[in-house]
Amino acid sequence: MKQMPSRKLTLDLPEIIKMYKDGMSTTKIAEAGNVSRRHIYQVLVDNGVVLRPRGHWKRKCNINEDYFKTWTPNMAYILGFFLADGVISREAQTVSIAQKEIDILKQIRDEIKSEQPIGLYKNGVHFLNINSKVIKDDLMNIHGLTPNKSLTVNFPYIPDQYMHHFVRGYFDGDGSIYKKGNMINFVGGSYSFILDFRNLLYHKGYDPIIISKKTHFRIYISGRKTIKHFGDWIYKDKSLYLKRKFDIFNQEKSSAEQLVNKPSKKSTRQRVFLKEFEFYNSIEKACLHVNITLDQLESWIQTDERFNKIHLAKKN
Repeated sequence: MKQMPSRKLTLDLPEIIKMYKDGMSTTKIAEAGNVSRRHIYQVLVDNGVVLRPRGHWKRKCNINEDYFKTWTPNMAYILGFFLADGVISREAQTVSIAQKEIDILKQIRDEIKSEQPIGLYKNGVHFLNINSKVIKDDLMNIHGLTPNKSLTVNFPYIPDQYMHHFVRGYFDGDGSIYKKGNMINFVGGSYSFILDFRNLLYHKGYDPIIISKKTHFRIYISGRKTIKHFGDWIYKDKSLYLKRKFDIFNQEKSSAEQLVNKPSKKSTRQRVFLKEFEFYNSIEKACLHVNITLDQLESWIQTDERFNKIHLAKKN
């Protein structure tokens, strides 16, 4: 085998060849290896790897290609999980899901009746490639996902009876539950998606807060009773789920300790409001993100000197 002189490349040669033979596109391998697609292509050619025709999507592995055409509880879960942890290739007829915990990928693979082997990146993250033009088209044309979905995706249409399965899938992919503090959060890069998701949680009675970061957004919900109710909702009639997170929901906690350590909603909302106002310099967005009215803001301005700059901004 020929050596690969590159200081940037983060994958070794056997790993590149295995990923390609497992069905991953040169584009996805290049992204994982921190080099260009052309570089990966040349590495494969130089080492005598038989290349697939451009746009090739026929597989040796079987799969239920029509899986995302029909709503079921498990389909809704996998759609949510894919929206969080999935990638749609720009060039190849391939979609993939990456996750540290291999068991959930095995369950998803079995559910869609795929025989594709599960791969392992050098950083310890497992991945499942789904080589199907039909599935790729359905995810894009029926469910609105795109190759750059993390920044642009809108909240997809989900029938009401499957919503909790979809949310469970998204939570297992891009959500976290704190072992202490009775709090969970969701991460997303699309502002449109986050706003719609916040509205969904708000109407379910979970009192969400949005916190903006430079490259993403987080939705938080908190409170011992709120989190218990949320867990009861998303795990109702469960089939697919990430066991580690489910176990945290069900572990016994000290109610007394939670009540002592739990910050008040008012002080939390005030801190978040001030951060969001500083981030956007917008009273409207800050109010939206912490779910308060202008009347509530007025009372804070009158009783808390930290809000003096908000008062000045309103006057100007």
